[in-house]
Amino acid sequence: MRATLLASVALASGALLLSACSAEESHTQCTSAPQSEWMDQAQFQQNLKDQGYKINEFKVTEGQCYEIYGFNADDQKVEIYFNPVDGSIVKQEME
Repeated sequence: MRATLLASVALASGALLLSACSAEESHTQCTSAPQSEWMDQAQFQQNLKDQGYKINEFKVTEGQCYEIYGFNADDQKVEIYFNPVDGSIVKQEME
């Protein structure tokens, strides 16, 4: 009886841990600040263009990030998540 109970608890804990991991990986979280504290989207994009980025797509993500798909100043294909409050790069993937 005790072994069955322990096995059930272990299985439930494992399932909970797996669901937490998959939920965490589903989106990149950049900020919890209210949008009133975010940088203006148009100005943010213009600043990136002034730095040599070519933006093919810009969006606000579920994790409250500014995300771009495009090319950096070195003409490398990029996907970058930015903190919309301070403009820092939270996550970056390059090809």
